[in-house]
Amino acid sequence: MAFLRCFGYKVRRAGGADVRIFAEDDKDDQLDRTMIAGVTRYTSNELKKFTMNFSNSNLIACGGFSRVYLAEFPDSTRRAVKIMDCSSERLNRIYKQELDILVQIQHDNIVKLLDHCDDDQFGNMLVFEYVPNGTLQDKLHGNRDMILPWRNRMAVAFQLAQAIEYLHDKCPLQIVHGDIKSSNILLDDQFNCKLCDFGSAKIGFSSSVSPPTNRVMLGSPGYTDPHYLRTGIASKKNDIYSFGVIILELISGVEAFSSVSGERLISKAAPILKNVSNVAEMMDPRLHRSYELEEAKAMMTLAALCLSDFPGLRPSASEILETMRSRTSSISFLFSVGKEV
Repeated sequence: MAFLRCFGYKVRRAGGADVRIFAEDDKDDQLDRTMIAGVTRYTSNELKKFTMNFSNSNLIACGGFSRVYLAEFPDSTRRAVKIMDCSSERLNRIYKQELDILVQIQHDNIVKLLDHCDDDQFGNMLVFEYVPNGTLQDKLHGNRDMILPWRNRMAVAFQLAQAIEYLHDKCPLQIVHGDIKSSNILLDDQFNCKLCDFGSAKIGFSSSVSPPTNRVMLGSPGYTDPHYLRTGIASKKNDIYSFGVIILELISGVEAFSSVSGERLISKAAPILKNVSNVAEMMDPRLHRSYELEEAKAMMTLAALCLSDFPGLRPSASEILETMRSRTSSISFLFSVGKEV
């Protein structure tokens, strides 16, 4: 058994390659890591070449402090190269934290880290498996001609809950993702969920993690837990709240936050959350009634619990999974999703 220290916590990890994790209290404040044996490491110049010199034609995603490029590797595999802006101490810490977390976690519904490269010229880089079907945001709100069937939506919800359960309770570190939203949910060629972007994640051993006094509030409009915004206390229940918003998106096909009107989806859904028997009024019209009404009611009831004003009343990820297993028959089709799309 190896012991790890990360952000002041001592962590027990069983089996596998030894990984030494950056500790905030290390004298040199340096990232010291032993990567898994057998992984081919690439230089920044090689990664630049594989992405066609970071060509705009290979740009597949762009955020405030990062860009993601499609890369063609010598073995003919495709991967995603995320270049992160580390021009400030805070951004560099975000990069290190994301890397520290990603090297320790492994789950089918979390995007897999394959390599990393620290570079002063191009920016620090993370190399991920390539997930070809874009994001849930794209599929629900981008191409309006593309309709994600009900069973696929239920499978995404179930798989996302599995990823959250793993982060909260089943991985070596208890992790609060902190930015669960449809644009951070990737879909593979079978429309399976892959949660990504751990730049806002927090680590701790209890259901609640209090940030330092000089905290930086993070989150995305429409998804961020109001309790977190009021108190600044990061908690597993923040992720549960965001999951509730994702359920509303899957049911309605409406964005979590309208940049045009400034309206939040949860406000629009408030009457239905109080009376789930009227859920049909909120169903995505593109589904053309091709959904299970009782499942939709069960999912709306679950969303109402996840979105409770009182974090203590929100279910855990394990309880969410149990509810979905018992009340949504579509979960039996989990491993055949994608065939309808």
